Amino acid sequence: MKDLAQFENSQFLPHRGRHSSFSTTSPNHRSKPPSRLCFTCTSASAVTVGVSSDTTKPVVVVGSANADIYVEVDRTPIEGETISARNGEILAGGKGANQACCGGRLDHLTYFLGRIGDDAHGKLIEDALRLGGVRIDRLARVVTAPTGFAVVMLQPDGQNSIIIIGGANMHGWPHAVRGEDLEVLAKAGVLLLQREIPDRINIQVAKAAKDAGVPIILDAGGVEDPIPNELLNVVDILSPNETELGRLTGMPTETFEQISQAVLQLHEMGVKKVLVKLGSKGSALFIDGEEALRQAIIPASEVVDTTGAGDTFTAAFAVALVEGMTMKECLEFAAAAASLCVEIKGTIPSMPDRRAVMERLRSSKSHFMNY
Repeated sequence: MKDLAQFENSQFLPHRGRHSSFSTTSPNHRSKPPSRLCFTCTSASAVTVGVSSDTTKPVVVVGSANADIYVEVDRTPIEGETISARNGEILAGGKGANQACCGGRLDHLTYFLGRIGDDAHGKLIEDALRLGGVRIDRLARVVTAPTGFAVVMLQPDGQNSIIIIGGANMHGWPHAVRGEDLEVLAKAGVLLLQREIPDRINIQVAKAAKDAGVPIILDAGGVEDPIPNELLNVVDILSPNETELGRLTGMPTETFEQISQAVLQLHEMGVKKVLVKLGSKGSALFIDGEEALRQAIIPASEVVDTTGAGDTFTAAFAVALVEGMTMKECLEFAAAAASLCVEIKGTIPSMPDRRAVMERLRSSKSHFMNY
């Protein structure tokens, strides 16, 4: 396994950096051009659900794109109450677009397949994706529905409450996924899905990816309805947070033991790998029949906004997986990316570049000591 010094001597790639026009750049995210990470997996612990370490294979994200209407409040209002906000602005977001931009900022070829309206919010998202280094030739504008948007009530401690209006994400898709979109899926190194688009679309693209031998990660965030068995049966990794895990299983998830029992129920439903995001308690990867891999958080210098942390974590994990990292390395890489994300307001604006992630890993207690 290569060590950190070898990573830094690898071939440099074009730098996309954090050049979004929708946020203030954080000093923690300014960096020199990043180097490509290429891990050579040689041990049994390096098994990565059939993902090739060929870094030319793209990450393909099929999902939602929203205009996030940020409202900064001291607290959320109670029923019947009107309160004043300290500030408000509109930023590009949506779970699918967030994850795609994370892949692009980490300098991995990333395609985004989604729907936006033919409106100003759609232009905002299109520009943000392009600046994030994402291939958007499979992003479609529709005239039958407006761009989706979300109202994000952001509190001083970085916690948030969110209301989502689906718009084109839910109502802009054709009955059947287009053939040219399926062709992109067939060449992917990994497919990333979420639940802010219709289940029927997720099922179609997941089946196509499965037939092509492409591993599938499903982020459980989005609609609260149960995940159809038709989708669960083809997913390689299901990634909920604690709340979503509890909702999917109907079980408590307050302690790690309770989380383990809830995951066991998912295993019994046929899901072999479950990647649980635990917020301030870190993360854990459960593989059926094996001991759970736990990852502590990598502390942020300041928590400004936690909105995009889960999307950053999932997408960074996917990038690491496609590039041939071991599961432990994937968890550490994702934790470092998430710790940088929470230091910036907004979702797409907060996605870190690869060099920043490497610097955060180096400065953390989780720095490649076992690589």
